[in-house]
Parts: sequence; C-alpha cells; structure tokens
Amino acid sequence: MTTAPKQPHHVVIVGAGFGGLETAFGLAGAPVRITLIDRRNHHLFQPLLYQVATASLATSEIAWPIRYLLRGRKEVTTLFANVSGVDPTAKRVLLDDGEALAYDTLVLATGARHAYFGHDEWEPFAPGLKTLEDATTLRRRILVAFERAERETDPVRRAALLTFVIIGAGPTGVEMAGTIADLAKDTLPPDFRNIDTHKTRVVLVEAGPRVLPSFPEDLSTYAQRSLEAIGVEVVLGQPVTDCAIDGVVYGGNKLEARTIVWAAGVRASRAAEWLNAPADRAYRLKVEPDLTVPGHPDIFAVGDTVTIAGPDGNPVPGIAPAAKQQGRYVAALIKARLGGGTLPPFRYKHAGSLAQIGKKKAVIDFGRIKLRGNLAWWIWGLAHIYFLIGLRNRLSVALSWLWIHARDQRAARLITQGSSKVTG
Repeated sequence: MTTAPKQPHHVVIVGAGFGGLETAFGLAGAPVRITLIDRRNHHLFQPLLYQVATASLATSEIAWPIRYLLRGRKEVTTLFANVSGVDPTAKRVLLDDGEALAYDTLVLATGARHAYFGHDEWEPFAPGLKTLEDATTLRRRILVAFERAERETDPVRRAALLTFVIIGAGPTGVEMAGTIADLAKDTLPPDFRNIDTHKTRVVLVEAGPRVLPSFPEDLSTYAQRSLEAIGVEVVLGQPVTDCAIDGVVYGGNKLEARTIVWAAGVRASRAAEWLNAPADRAYRLKVEPDLTVPGHPDIFAVGDTVTIAGPDGNPVPGIAPAAKQQGRYVAALIKARLGGGTLPPFRYKHAGSLAQIGKKKAVIDFGRIKLRGNLAWWIWGLAHIYFLIGLRNRLSVALSWLWIHARDQRAARLITQGSSKVTG
C-alpha cells in the first residue's frame, strides 16, 4: 500500500497589500505552498492614491495585477475571493461563497477602511481614499464640480460647486488639499470660459491643533504656511459635526460645498472580530511581540490590521514601510519555525515620514534630519518612484510629474463611470 506524499506546509495569506505581498516575496525558496487571497485582483501603491484622485496619475501607474507580480512563483496560488471569517479551531479560512480553505499557517493582512467615528451616514457625501474605486469616484466628483460650475449661472450655487472641503489634516488630507489647490490655480484656468478657477476655495478642516500632527511641530507649522500660501484655508480645532449633500458643519457654522473628502480616520478590517481577539478603538488587532494573534501561534497579522508598540513605546504607524517590515519578519519567522528555530520579537525601524504640500514643496522627517521645501519635494518624488514596481511604471510616473512640474498639465483628467452628477 502506497501512502500519499506529504503536502508542503500550507501558508494562507489574506490580503495582497504591502504586508501580505512582502510576506509572499519573503517566503521564496521556503518548503511551503502559498495561497494568496484578495477581493481585488491588483496590488495598490496607496501612498500615491491621492494623485489618481486629483488627476495627476492614471490608475494603471500605481496598481499591478497580483497574478503578474507572482507569475514566476509556481508554489503560489492566487485566489480572487472575499474572506468572510476564520475558523481557528478547524484551521480554515471561510469565503463568502460558502467555500473554505484549510491552512497550516495563516497571515492576515486585511488592511483598513476609513472610519467616520459613528457617523457612517456621512460616507455617501464625504468619500474616503483607500481603493482605486475611491480615487476614481473622487476624481469624478472634483472634475464634475468644475464642469457644473462652468454651466451654473447662480453665483451662490457656483460658489458651492467651487468649494472643496477636506476633513482631516494628516498626510492624505494635506496632500489632497495642496494638489486640488494647484489643479485649480495652475492647471485648469486656460480650459474654462465662464468661471475663474482661481476663485476656487479649498478648505482643510482639522479637529486637532495643527496639521500633520505626527510630524515635528516646526515641519507642521511650515506645512500650514505653505498650504495657506497657495490659497488653502486651514481650519484648526474645529471638529466637523455634520456632512450632507450640500456642505459641512463645523464650529457651529455651515459651509456650502458640493465636494467633500474624508481623510480623518481609519478603521481596521474585521479580523479581530473573526477571531474574537483583543483590539483597540480602531478595531486593530493587538498582537504578540512576534506578530501572532494572542492564543493563536499559527496566525499572524500585519500592516493596518494590527497595533503594536514601536521602540519608542508609541504604536507603529500605519504606513507602507511598516507593513513591509512586518511582512518580511513574518516570512523569516515562518522559515525559522519550519527549520525548528525561532526569531527575536519584531522590532520596527522608522525610516522617516514624508508628505507633499502642493506641486513643488514637501516636508520630510528623518529623525535627526528634517527637510522642507523644493529639495524635500524632489527627495519625496524619488523615494516614491523607487518603491514603485517595474521600470515602466517608474518611468511613466517620473515623466508625468516632470510634465506637471514644467507645464502645469495633468494628463489624467478623465471623467469616467458615465455620470455628470457631482455626487453619487
């Protein structure tokens, strides 16, 4: 009687973001078979998502098919599916079509979505920015607002169409505000006949005391002054208390606006709920020092799905370099375990924080070294181009940025999805 050959250790990775993909890359050469599950068929470079939303880049320049990225890895199977839960007792991942997938080791890299702090009813009026669909929706709303303003004869309604509100002054909010201001004041003026796009209002609303609160105070101050210099109205210490189709309310006053962007907070996926595991207020899993889920040494969680303290005692930031470091660590630990060993706890190394402020300025915090202005903008651009996947994409993005820098033209100003409405 012959026995069936023993199957290689099966690693299931849920999510093909930075953390999940880095785990798959790190397991190259290990005696494992890998199943990578994602509800989308592409890996997305989220740090540049706002540039799709503001018509600076095309979707194909910041996203790549997952199957293409792993086409040379015969041990990797990619599944286009939606995970609905985990059965840790039976060691199975549950899919929303009723199927289930057994695992030996599970890696949850399920990411996060924007959070509305108990006001989910605001989402239709103030979309966030986490997916390509979010970016193209915002791009459509932004461009349609200018188109509708061109046709509008009532000055009050026209002013509302030319008012853009960004809620939240973290990096995404600051970058969105600065780029919309540049779009209105540099790119669009020659294209319209009935409106003066210089009169566009871009209002950045932040509940806290300063913009870019995770940056040092001097860079935060510089960022605010730079935004104001290009016409962005910065409102601090004023939480938004209502969002509707016709505007927002903050400080007890209503601002009429037809385009609202939500950049104020995120909420992790349902991974903690699937496992009945401890989580913080943003629903991020509280993991062990080796990034395993408490009580489940065969389940890892990485990226925006988790919260863990860094060397300084503060939570590791939810940024791409952190997710990549965690993915590499998990891959190395899985390899070590298969060889009968282990690794020291995960230790995050902060490489720096970067944020663009409009077309030609940025701020960079490398710890002891802090940069601002045009030089920081060039370094910001080079850093982002370096982390893009593939020479074609690097060249394409570099040429797009150089064209914007030299000619104030954005080639991705396409209104798609067939709607001439500002919202919906």
